[in-house]
Amino acid sequence: MKSFRRHSATVNAGSMADIAFLLLIFFLVTTTISADKGILRQLPGDCPPNEDCTKNIKERNLLHINLNSNQEIMVENNVVKLEEVEQLVKDFVDNNGSANCDYCEGLQLLESSEHPKNAVISLSHDALTKYELFIKVQDEITKAYYDLRKRYIQQKFKKSPHEVSNEELEIVKKAYPFIVSEVMVKPN
Repeated sequence: MKSFRRHSATVNAGSMADIAFLLLIFFLVTTTISADKGILRQLPGDCPPNEDCTKNIKERNLLHINLNSNQEIMVENNVVKLEEVEQLVKDFVDNNGSANCDYCEGLQLLESSEHPKNAVISLSHDALTKYELFIKVQDEITKAYYDLRKRYIQQKFKKSPHEVSNEELEIVKKAYPFIVSEVMVKPN
């Protein structure tokens, strides 16, 4: 009688390395790698010829925000929390100190800006300020302007910010221009 011995089945793995290599090449070729875009800021253009671009700004139209080396946020030399920055910027920009802004809802304080078109945010930071804090403060300033512009769009055009045309958006940007001066304070 014959004995039936079963041999274990084997898989020919000789070409596995070739297949893995081809799959690796396939995924490298077909995968898209996202590129970081960085911070989206539009730099000011060159000064037009025969024009003075170094105009004096009244002190009341300038909101000083300073980030020191202790990672503290100081607005007009008062230490504030990050969560307070947005409202402080809104109150300053929308103040209507000259009482000639028909769309402003500010308290017309004598120490805040005359008009949103004159308001300048001066953001200065120490060389030892952490990048994360600097970006967070910039975000709070941007949110303040976004909220002011959003309210203006709803009042004037009866639309949401995503529904306005490019021409309407330009009108909004002129009503609430985003003017921020960023300066690094060098250590002594």
